[in-house]
Amino acid sequence: MTASNSDATFPQTPHFIGLNQPVGQEVALSALPVEGTLPAEVRGSFYRAIPDPHFPPKFADDNVLSGDGMVSRLSFNADGTADFTMRYVRTARWLAENEAGRARFGRYRNAFTDDADMAGVDRTVANTTPVWHAGRLLMAKEDGRPYRVDPITLDTLGSYDFDGALKSETMTAHVRIDAQTGELFLYGYEADGLASTKIAYAVVDPTGKLVREQWFDAPYCAMMHDFTITEHYALFPIYPTTADIERLRSGGDHWVHDMALDSWLGVMPRYGDVSEMRWFRGPKGVSCYHMMNAFEDADGRIHFDQCLSNVNAFPFIREASGIHMAPHEVQGALTRWTVDFKGESDEVTETIIGPPGDFPLIPAAMQGRPNPYGWMLSMDPQMKGPPLMGGPVYAMFNCLLRLDFVHGRPQAGHVVDALPLPVGWSFNEPVHVPSATPGHLGWIVAIVDHQTGDNTYEHAAWVLNAGDLAAGPVAKVAIPTRLRPQVHGWWVPQAQLDAAVA
Repeated sequence: MTASNSDATFPQTPHFIGLNQPVGQEVALSALPVEGTLPAEVRGSFYRAIPDPHFPPKFADDNVLSGDGMVSRLSFNADGTADFTMRYVRTARWLAENEAGRARFGRYRNAFTDDADMAGVDRTVANTTPVWHAGRLLMAKEDGRPYRVDPITLDTLGSYDFDGALKSETMTAHVRIDAQTGELFLYGYEADGLASTKIAYAVVDPTGKLVREQWFDAPYCAMMHDFTITEHYALFPIYPTTADIERLRSGGDHWVHDMALDSWLGVMPRYGDVSEMRWFRGPKGVSCYHMMNAFEDADGRIHFDQCLSNVNAFPFIREASGIHMAPHEVQGALTRWTVDFKGESDEVTETIIGPPGDFPLIPAAMQGRPNPYGWMLSMDPQMKGPPLMGGPVYAMFNCLLRLDFVHGRPQAGHVVDALPLPVGWSFNEPVHVPSATPGHLGWIVAIVDHQTGDNTYEHAAWVLNAGDLAAGPVAKVAIPTRLRPQVHGWWVPQAQLDAAVA
């Protein structure tokens, strides 16, 4: 266990107070009791990626997403107990700062503001998503290549480039895995350097071998946090949160949102050549961080479902952009863009299919195919008090929804089931665990936060019946240590872990 950094002097901004207060503590807890009945299918490990700065930042206006990568593992054991382990990812950046005993890297994704002798040092913090594929656990952040981590001990094994095959300098934290083929699809933007328009698109076979990498240019350099696949296509959304090399050289912000720029959706055959890419024009000024899914209908049209908002949702990006909006002016909804790759029009058709929210979720088996249902986090419209402060938008979600796109009423946002939390509680992004019972929708696992005092919190893992959220958790595991909000998580079944170890 490392010493906590809770006594260090961090800026007293929303990025470092409340749930966002840095913890800086590695923990190893074993034989945690499980309250309730743990479903038999929930045997495996829930991995989470948490940004948690090891030292106070060089600049007081730093943001929560700059935090060093911390990976946690909640493992559900055969004896009905659970273990919880949390460790820093020993990136090159973490090692350099740990040796010096202070922050050495500057503004968010701006290498021009680092200490001079840090030039050329890999500055990614590997803090966004734990990715599991072909028996390997990778900690990814989109500004660099991922780091491989031992799935059992959480030891850092080093920067990972698919045995030298990945030429892109970056890899997304949002890969897509086709459960039917076992392939992993990935991309990297700013693939050859800061503010570049170059995007690398790659395919990894079921054994973990990168078998193809192609590069193309985006309409402009944009933040590309997520993408999607269908059975036959790869889709690359472009929203007008943009980077500029001269702004970076002058010490400025990496991202500025431009409300006057068009959004775009690039579509190409997923096994095709980038020369086949078609660009479809979307509305101006919009933004999205996460997509639920994309799929083709019987007529061959492509449907792309996203948590779209009318502006970038992150306050620190709006501030850098000179966009001054009250929280209620930031509006959004689960939105479907429909395009016809074989047709003549280059416009998207837009349809609202769900409520405002984020962190959409579908069963892994439905990736790239029609999903009749899904889940997402939102805010309880009947909430009687403010949300918990935390995360990059300064507010945590407090309601878990199930949407049914076949039987749910469109005028109700297709919401058919909901679990709102009381004031002072919040959900982190959930993961889905499939059920072995035909017709059962599976299980949802998520970390839930509860504020118990001015700066005190309790945290627990909840296991929910995915088809009956309103019934509340069927099992809980209290985690007796302070936690910072996660970014993303991943579920790995025990059988896959056992096979990887063997």
